[in-house]
Amino acid sequence: MNSIDAAVNEVLGPVADAMAAVVFYAVPIGDAQVPLIVVWLIGAGLFFTFYLRFINFRGMAEGLRIVTGKRRSPGSSGEISPWGALSTAVSGTVGIGNIGGVAVAISMGGPGATFWLLVAGLLGMASKCAECVLGVRYRQVDENGQVSGGPMYYLRAGFAERGWPLAGRALGGFYAVAIVLGCLGAGNMFQSNQVFEQLLVVTGGADGPMAGRSLEVGLLLAVAVGLVLVGGIQSIARVTTRLVPFMALFYCLGALLVIGLNFDKVPGAFASIWHGAFSPEGISGGVLGVMMLGFRRAAFSNEAGLGSAAIAHSAVNTHHPATEGLVGLLEPFIDTVVICTMTALVILTTVYEPSLAGSGVQGVALTSRAFESTLPWAPAAVGLAALLFAYSTMIAWGYYGLKGWTYLVGDSRVAELSFKLVYCAFVVLGCVLDLDAVLTMSDALLFAMALPNVIGLYVLAPRIRESLDDYFS
Repeated sequence: MNSIDAAVNEVLGPVADAMAAVVFYAVPIGDAQVPLIVVWLIGAGLFFTFYLRFINFRGMAEGLRIVTGKRRSPGSSGEISPWGALSTAVSGTVGIGNIGGVAVAISMGGPGATFWLLVAGLLGMASKCAECVLGVRYRQVDENGQVSGGPMYYLRAGFAERGWPLAGRALGGFYAVAIVLGCLGAGNMFQSNQVFEQLLVVTGGADGPMAGRSLEVGLLLAVAVGLVLVGGIQSIARVTTRLVPFMALFYCLGALLVIGLNFDKVPGAFASIWHGAFSPEGISGGVLGVMMLGFRRAAFSNEAGLGSAAIAHSAVNTHHPATEGLVGLLEPFIDTVVICTMTALVILTTVYEPSLAGSGVQGVALTSRAFESTLPWAPAAVGLAALLFAYSTMIAWGYYGLKGWTYLVGDSRVAELSFKLVYCAFVVLGCVLDLDAVLTMSDALLFAMALPNVIGLYVLAPRIRESLDDYFS
């Protein structure tokens, strides 16, 4: 297999590196490198926070009422409930990044990166609300009641409303291609690869019973993913409405247990987060460097501004576009403000030391070490959480990629079946092969999705505010 890895990486490596260099182009400001794509996402979060009159804060209570069923939608059309849509979208964002991504931010930027990660999560709530409103407003419902929506649809239809049909079709097509190719890497291969790596760690590494079993694990994962995808969004929603609460509660209870057993260190952890956010010591780029680390990790984690969640939310059973915007804004809060903060506090109250910043010790290994320092049995639990997070991400991104594919080639049984087979094959490849070039390319494509999506959000901003104002009036 190593020869296959090397051959694929050799062919795709230069292309992947060139794409990453363009998408993640960074401007040096002082000692810090500022990626323009991160500034693009931050700008969208700030704009919609003010333009929608702080909807990320004033809309939370109403979003909770809708998702818990206290707000009904008589005469609605759609395929899944608000809770099903939220669970599906959260399953796509709550993943390895919540366990390992926070550790990366802290190990590279110190505790202060946590503060900016939280700020990015709060700003991202406004961006997420905006794209989910548009997802429902411009969705398409066929004669069988099957819903298709997301950025490619609101870019095409919304720009046509403004008299720019060619621009809308071009941006929508670019978005669809990016999400189809991007979902195969970051939403699929990376997740299955991490599942196998965690199984290796938990079972004793290279000398354990899972060594050399990557093909078997990949096939089992592919079957598990395929069985859910074959039933469409309703099947995905049925699984995620059960899986997401369990896996989030399982992980959060474990984190709270560790934090509670180290409660005397919690005040110091919060102090280090606040101090490190504005007065970091020994961190490359100073305050700006730490800020960029936090914002970039948050963007990887909650995907606000990328438009992916709007694909799931567009299938919701509702009569008003604003309802799903209010439900959607809960995602970054759950994903980043709650779960990522708990991961950060686990690390900061256990194994973190100032010398760790920039040491290269990072990722899931650092989070696992933090849990294990207080709970000796924790690595197995962290491994289970990583497996559940990765699996839920794979099924959600399978649906996102499918909708991008059918947008490009048209809705048909053949189109759907062909994509699902290819997607499941990539689940196996993720376990078996180490294709760094594919992952690099897919990361670049995922962030490239933010370019057409955010342009669409700005152009259609009056429609977003009009929907929200109409709902609240």
